[in-house]
Amino acid sequence: MLSSVLNSQRAVQMNILIIRAFVKLRQMLGTHKDLARKIEALEHQQKVHGRQLAAVYSIVKRLIETPPKPKRRIGFTTGREVS
Repeated sequence: MLSSVLNSQRAVQMNILIIRAFVKLRQMLGTHKDLARKIEALEHQQKVHGRQLAAVYSIVKRLIETPPKPKRRIGFTTGREVS
């Protein structure tokens, strides 16, 4: 690389810094991939939990609602059922 073209102490130091920068970049990319996978797994879990919570809410809502009472007919009734 640079130190092979230029034979100076400064060229060797710059070559080492460049290699360290690439190593750091590779480490950061690896870390970001892990974070991306973790975030994706969390999003999937959140979707599953969201569906489960929606099902629980709908069941609780049905349990809370009181069934409508049948309306009483107003007026005189004769004993015979009138449809």
